[in-house]
Amino acid sequence: MKHLFFLLLSLSLFSCTKHREIKIIGRNAVTGQGYEGLQYEVVSSRTGNDGEVYRSEALGNLNANGEAFVSIKQKNSRTYSIRLFGPSNSCYSNNVIQYFDSPYDVNGTFTFEFAECAYLKRNITNVNCQGSSDYMILKTSNQVNSIGATGWEFFGCNGYVGDHFSEVPFGKYYFEWEVTRNNITNTYYDTIYLSPGEYKTYDINY
Repeated sequence: MKHLFFLLLSLSLFSCTKHREIKIIGRNAVTGQGYEGLQYEVVSSRTGNDGEVYRSEALGNLNANGEAFVSIKQKNSRTYSIRLFGPSNSCYSNNVIQYFDSPYDVNGTFTFEFAECAYLKRNITNVNCQGSSDYMILKTSNQVNSIGATGWEFFGCNGYVGDHFSEVPFGKYYFEWEVTRNNITNTYYDTIYLSPGEYKTYDINY
């Protein structure tokens, strides 16, 4: 009976633990290139008598391709998360903490994306104002979809003069604006590119 007890105990403990092979990817959201050397950590947690208890399961750095392959002993009683520490000058991340068995878990592959900062200032001027019935709407989006498609509206002769540079993810920015004068509407499009660390003033004269 004693041997049977230990056998059942061993089988029970074994059934609660499994080896999990995971892949961690860190890449540039704009260029698609991997980030060499970024630090990752796999952390497990469980709820104890004193609240949530955390434990580091793996710690390391991404290889030259911006990847890491990690083997984890996963226990059913614990929740597992992956953290990737991005570049210090990052202005965008798709998610800095991802969990096992979440939508970010794609067959054991976890992909983190970052984009460094650029700096943008916008000036918008009605240079051909016909009066209070003038109307302009500006829609802006960017390459990493961090701002959606935001809309600014201007009525009459009003405009906007930027008083500072805003930190934004580098990459392409798409502009679309509609101008209505004398009940006639015209639509305009433009695209600009901001390099990492670049300062740019963008003027729209309509």
